Amino acid sequence: MSTIPTAAPYTRTAIALHWLLALMIAVSFGVGWTISDLPFSPTRLKLFNWHKWAGITILLLSGLRLVWRLTHRPPLHPPMPAWQRLAADGAHGALYLLFFAVPVAGWAYSSAAGFPVVLYGLIPLPNLAPVDRGLADTLKEVHGTLAWALAAVVALHVAAALKHQFIDRDGLLSRMRPGGGR
Repeated sequence: MSTIPTAAPYTRTAIALHWLLALMIAVSFGVGWTISDLPFSPTRLKLFNWHKWAGITILLLSGLRLVWRLTHRPPLHPPMPAWQRLAADGAHGALYLLFFAVPVAGWAYSSAAGFPVVLYGLIPLPNLAPVDRGLADTLKEVHGTLAWALAAVVALHVAAALKHQFIDRDGLLSRMRPGGGR
């Protein structure tokens, strides 16, 4: 049985931000999907608030993650064909774009629908759009479409990581192993 080489890991901070955002995005997506079909009720309102809080937290953590990425060089990738490098760079670019676009679209939708965002029930955030039912309907669709796009890119990202782990056996996945890092 061959062994998987050990690739240089990301920093502990990068690993922590990666997995925290992954968990928050997965939970937020699940809650968003669930609440879209719930009838109006106190539970639906509570879940909507949690979903908005998660979205704003994801937005803030994405900003922190982007700053970290821009100020800390990631480790070198193992050798791979040019098309894979291009695909990886494109997928990572799409992920970062969607990390910001999905919550901003949701925040703007909430504003246009006349439901202000009050972070954690304590900090009122400014409205990103005027109250306008037609605009709210459009932004709701935009938010949902972007969320599904994020889910698709995340699925592609996970599939690529598993391919590297189990087919290429190049140790790429070990670079983001929780508890690892430099």
